[in-house]
Amino acid sequence: MNILVINAGSSSLKYQLIDMTDESVVAKGICERIGMDDGIFSHKTADGREKSLTVDMKDHTNAFELVKDALIDSQVGVIKSLDEVVAVGHRVVQGGSQFSKSVLITEDVVNAIESLNMLAPLHNPAHIQGIRACQNVFGTKVPQVAVFDTAFHSTMPPKSYIFTIPYEYYEKYQIRRYGFHGTSHKFVSHRCAELMGKSMDQLKIITCHLGNGSSITAIQDGHVLDTTMGLTPLDGFMMGTRSGALDPSVVTFIMQQENLTTQEMDDILNKKSGLLGVSGVSSDARDIEQAVAQGNKRAILAQEMLVYQIVKYIGAFAAAMNGVDAIVFTAGLGENSAAVRQQVCESLQYLGVVSDNNLNEQMIRGKEGKITSADSTVTVYVIPTNEELVIARDTKSILKEIN
Repeated sequence: MNILVINAGSSSLKYQLIDMTDESVVAKGICERIGMDDGIFSHKTADGREKSLTVDMKDHTNAFELVKDALIDSQVGVIKSLDEVVAVGHRVVQGGSQFSKSVLITEDVVNAIESLNMLAPLHNPAHIQGIRACQNVFGTKVPQVAVFDTAFHSTMPPKSYIFTIPYEYYEKYQIRRYGFHGTSHKFVSHRCAELMGKSMDQLKIITCHLGNGSSITAIQDGHVLDTTMGLTPLDGFMMGTRSGALDPSVVTFIMQQENLTTQEMDDILNKKSGLLGVSGVSSDARDIEQAVAQGNKRAILAQEMLVYQIVKYIGAFAAAMNGVDAIVFTAGLGENSAAVRQQVCESLQYLGVVSDNNLNEQMIRGKEGKITSADSTVTVYVIPTNEELVIARDTKSILKEIN
């Protein structure tokens, strides 16, 4: 059973073909610079065959044609015909209050996703383009499923997701905390429970998705209690280029002093802040660590701020849940920065965290495992995330329902 997983951006399209009989990735690739000159297409199979092209892709339909051709190509193909793809699962960033779980895509669902464009103007329109392009290439007989980043967080109680602004704005515009990276938090929290040999409803878990975009989630008894990202992925703690939470007056003050438009201010907060803005070096944590080793004072400050804010949110969520059983690090920075993990763990000794430096140093480049010692009250894990597998699993589940 082959399921194609699609993650469409405004100018990109990532894909994985997954054989759900054993959940193995058969092939994967990316289309970049869609709608621009000199588009880039890369395709790689599980057995190491590769294909790369520099080619103009006018739109997502053109990109899908390249994906289709690569999948059945005589040299780098992995299937004989598109009939071997039984369904397509699409990542959709914003499901609003309308979608609390993954759904079979119908015209009504597409319209509903489109109605949420104002909440995710950079993401949802691109997802709709991906869905439409897939329909053009695969036809309407192949089932398509929408898997929402926000769905896992839909179990948050109102005390967590309602903002402290006049309630009428929630009623009129659906302004509330939605949370993101839901498929990642879902995957690693369930995997954490498996590793501990317990069911989700017995555990209090804090999952730290740390990458260029980052969020931390408190999961109690199998439900999300709270998460750091809010109405948009800008909220929470500092990220690669995003500011995270600020005193709102900082925004209005800078706009007034610099005579900025809302779009210009939005660009500053989303693209010029965070690690990049503080360090002046880079948005990449690897570059920051290198600059720290060289004694760059602003890079040192940026890393200290990042660690401090992660520790602060973990502490807040542990207090909110009245305890924590496990903490999980995942995503690019979380899976590979032993230094950041170690610094965070050293600041959590009051919770009973006893880190093991040797284990921590080993858990990089896709390795999964515990980084705390046997006498640690709280178990800390590094678990590589697999959002595509979550999408494929949800797609397979819905496929069984409709059949």
